[in-house]
Amino acid sequence: MSLRIAIAGLAGTYPFGGMFWHYLQYLLGLQRLGHDVLYIEDTGKWCYDPVAKTFVEDGSKNAAFLARELAILDESLSDRWFFRDVTGKTYGRPWHDVVEFCRSADLLLHISAGHWMREENFTNAKVILIDTDPLYTQAGLLTGSPTEVAARVAWWQEHHDVFFSFGENIGAADCQVPCESFDWIPTRQPIVLDCFDRATVPVTERRPVLTTVASWEPKEKGPVVNSVAYTGKSSEFERYMDLPSHSPLPLELALSGSAPVERLQESGWIVRDGYEVSHNPWVYRDYLAHSFGEWSIAKNAYVASQSGWFSCRTASYLALGVPVILQDTGFSKTIPTGEGLLTFTTTAQAAAAIEQLKTNPQRHAKAAREIAQEYFDSDKVLTNLLEKAGNRESVGAGLETRPYGSRGELGELRELRELGEQFQPPATSH
Repeated sequence: MSLRIAIAGLAGTYPFGGMFWHYLQYLLGLQRLGHDVLYIEDTGKWCYDPVAKTFVEDGSKNAAFLARELAILDESLSDRWFFRDVTGKTYGRPWHDVVEFCRSADLLLHISAGHWMREENFTNAKVILIDTDPLYTQAGLLTGSPTEVAARVAWWQEHHDVFFSFGENIGAADCQVPCESFDWIPTRQPIVLDCFDRATVPVTERRPVLTTVASWEPKEKGPVVNSVAYTGKSSEFERYMDLPSHSPLPLELALSGSAPVERLQESGWIVRDGYEVSHNPWVYRDYLAHSFGEWSIAKNAYVASQSGWFSCRTASYLALGVPVILQDTGFSKTIPTGEGLLTFTTTAQAAAAIEQLKTNPQRHAKAAREIAQEYFDSDKVLTNLLEKAGNRESVGAGLETRPYGSRGELGELRELRELGEQFQPPATSH
């Protein structure tokens, strides 16, 4: 059955190649499944200008990025988007068309919790929240006084029907991500495989370098859960600062943010400008495709909590047949490792994994592509998401332990609405 689906993301707010692939593969993938789709971006927040390296009010360049890259991705998507900047100026599909589409929509996919939930838009649609930042999202919900937490949880339950998370290990005994307030359903990044087939580079023509693309924020504040303070990616990286001296292959970092470039270079890392390799989806894809493999750590919050989070970036490497070597966030419980996808928890293990990849690159490249086909194919991921969402009739379905129930049960909490609306959490990029 064909559905009418609105997809809310942050691809224009953060105009980078990786973010484009992250959000817009939902749009393209659902269209490929035969659904009537519309991408909407209406955050009420300032947009990032990657050239000026700051946030700005004027979203015209960000909207132009969306328009240009969507047309290249698939011409049929040229009129399937809407963008509003913080000044209220709109771009793309006329607003009255957006309202009409959303009011008749079957579903709204609220990805990364960054959308301004305007009441007039989604009267009938089932709203599906897709948490792409496990532990950060849940910790944000539970921060504050009991009254604030109650209001925030009530607001989220009133405005969403089904809750998915990239934390595929949520609920497991070894996972530290709080899950008592919501019934989180595991999901992962959908990859439209043929978008990467056309860019695949033969192993013999790839640069003999392991790469990754990342943001470096030295003062990044992480979530606090049960009095445990977690940190971000840069602090986790410190554990592997001397890896180049142990690696049989060169290691290259394409970084944005405030990275300690001189220190990294002194430690043997090759450092590239992150925007140079990610200023549009195609440059970004080609950078990944020409890599011998990816080596990357994850945010401390993902690793220490054993959330099961898996990066869209890494899924893209796999789709290109590029093997990856990663810190295990708990994803090894659901995705096979050992060939194509190798894991590590120490510098010695990382160096050994790199040696394995160097010794038999063709085998690992083949395995990488097979993992992408089996576990990240958008047809499979999105069909699974829609099937599971369709089995949840309301936010309270089967949740006897949830502190608040379905939308109808929230009447007694109306006095908390104004307070709760303050707590739409800011989306974070990774």
